[in-house]
Amino acid sequence: MLARIAAPALCVVLLAAGCSSGDDDPAPEPTGLIAATTMRGALLQATDIGPTWAPPATAPDPKQLVSICGGTSTAPPVPPGGEVVAASFVDEGEKGAQTLDQTALVYGDASAAKAGQAALRAVADGCKADVSVPATVTNDKSEPAYTETVEIKTLNESGWDGFAVIRHKKYEPKHPGTADTAVAVLTKSNVVLVDAYAIYQLNNASTSPNFGGDWQKLVGSVVQRVG
Repeated sequence: MLARIAAPALCVVLLAAGCSSGDDDPAPEPTGLIAATTMRGALLQATDIGPTWAPPATAPDPKQLVSICGGTSTAPPVPPGGEVVAASFVDEGEKGAQTLDQTALVYGDASAAKAGQAALRAVADGCKADVSVPATVTNDKSEPAYTETVEIKTLNESGWDGFAVIRHKKYEPKHPGTADTAVAVLTKSNVVLVDAYAIYQLNNASTSPNFGGDWQKLVGSVVQRVG
């Protein structure tokens, strides 16, 4: 069932480079590796995003990532070998909902991180470009029929390299609504960042006009914190 928000609002606080003095800057990692504590501090919190955002009522499974392909596909497990640092938030109201799931996989070295990213890219490469899903009604879920398109884009942000899977879901005309999702998978040094933003709209058959800029702003805010 789609949640409801009064009005989609995304107010990400972007960090300005060069604001702190040299004495306040943390010492660089001598090995060039990124620590789990660094990623924990880089992930956005509800106060960074907007006043209507809050942690979800049920915490996500730390062993599983968000769905990459959408449709009825199974969400992939977390690639093994890394420490998981995660933060998830939702913004729900009367006209839809927004969700943000951030997962940093901190490995022991860059090779392990590249292998983790490659495993997720293999999942993305297996996504169908177009899917049609009939209406689903169960004890846990009620969702109208919909079609969903999937596009993969190369992504580079502040020295982090990877890809983004962009999905657009459109519900059947008698239940107008859309769901736009971006799942960014980026790697730098020994870390894989999986950042997923989605916006769901009820009674609106058009893509959110701010979707493209909002998901990139969210990803950019995290990686700029790490450097």
